[in-house]
Amino acid sequence: MLQDFALADRLHSAAIHLLRGVRREDAAAGLPPAQLSALSVLVFGGPATVGRLAEIEQVRSPTMTRIVTSLATAHLVTRGSHPDDARSTLITATDAGRALLIEGRRRRVGVLHQRISELPPAERDTLERALDALERVSRGVT
Repeated sequence: MLQDFALADRLHSAAIHLLRGVRREDAAAGLPPAQLSALSVLVFGGPATVGRLAEIEQVRSPTMTRIVTSLATAHLVTRGSHPDDARSTLITATDAGRALLIEGRRRRVGVLHQRISELPPAERDTLERALDALERVSRGVT
């Protein structure tokens, strides 16, 4: 069990360094990290209410309202009526918002691609085999 804890500690550290390394590419998008993160939820997860976005992003609703207002002002999201609840507003990424996020993802994946391509073939194979387990761990499914 101590070995599993050490493995978890190494994975945690590697994940943080990995994300920090590719996050540098986000500056090219011209948005603060909180706005990029919320927009990412909408682009890759679909439309959501402010309350649901706040829950996903682990912030309070007033904070998310400010984030959504900034994104709407930049024409990256729209507010519309919720089809199932007339009292709620559904936030949806615009085509411009999607394009911005897809381009950002392309830059981040490009950084990873470059780093992976520099690994010896055996290490690339090991990384590929480990991804199945990493994906299950990241989703809490073992």
